[in-house]
Parts: sequence; C-alpha cells; structure tokens
Amino acid sequence: MGIIRSSFSFIMGTCCGVYIAQNYNVPNIKKVANTALFMAKHVEEKYRKPKKKEEDQD
Repeated sequence: MGIIRSSFSFIMGTCCGVYIAQNYNVPNIKKVANTALFMAKHVEEKYRKPKKKEEDQD
C-alpha cells in the first residue's frame, strides 16, 4: 500500500501530462529554452563593456 500511495501523484501527473500533450498545442520547451539562451548571449555580447588595452596585450 505504501508504494501506491507514494507514487500516486507521480502517476497522475504523468497521465495528465500525456493527455495535455496529445490534446493541446504545447510548445516545445527545448526549442524555447535554446531561443532564450541565444537571445541572452546576443544581448550580453552587444552590451558588454569593451576590454581595456592592458588586458588585450596579456
């Protein structure tokens, strides 16, 4: 009885997730995360402070 009670929320979450993924237009999280990471890198490179001349020579 203990294993069923402890894994009930995991099983219900899995079933609900499968139902939602099949019946609704859910965005691809991996693609969204990669796009956000790319945009963050782009903003960082654009607004980064320029290096000092002393640091360039090292």
